[in-house]
Amino acid sequence: MPERKIIVNIATSADGYIARSDGDLDWLTRRPAPKGFYGLPKFSRTIDAKILGRKTFDLSVEMGASFSADDVHYVFSRRQPPAAVPAGVRFVSESIGVFLERLRKQAGKNIWMMGGGEIIGSFLDEGVIDEFIITVVPIFIGEGIRLVSSRHREVPLRLRSLQRFPDGVVQLRYEVQRSRG
Repeated sequence: MPERKIIVNIATSADGYIARSDGDLDWLTRRPAPKGFYGLPKFSRTIDAKILGRKTFDLSVEMGASFSADDVHYVFSRRQPPAAVPAGVRFVSESIGVFLERLRKQAGKNIWMMGGGEIIGSFLDEGVIDEFIITVVPIFIGEGIRLVSSRHREVPLRLRSLQRFPDGVVQLRYEVQRSRG
């Protein structure tokens, strides 16, 4: 049984932001999406769980996201879960390493790391992200939430593929290179 991969699949502005400072995605959501929605439906068939941080979860709920028992979301949070937790949502307060050691041993598909920048950075620091699929939207938004939170780190990547779309969007697929030693 192959090990389940942790794959970040996320859109960024051309200047590297995943959202405006207040979490707004207007620069992304007002764009007409091409047929095949940048491969997202195909990618979704390869995963069976999603990981996100508490801020991303709270913003998703605020924006009206729906959750179901068939779609498992692991929400990493240091705070208490809300009184009413949607079906399929599981709050995680244990360490990334302990959680992933258990999760990767379970049978299943790959796991989608959705964001935001702080949790992506924390998972990078633990060395547990396997791949990045970064969909770069041709717009500068000037400031906002970075793809990876600021911190001194160096993470080598190997380009696996590059895809161009007619609307100017470019999708980069990288494999995270594990340090030797």
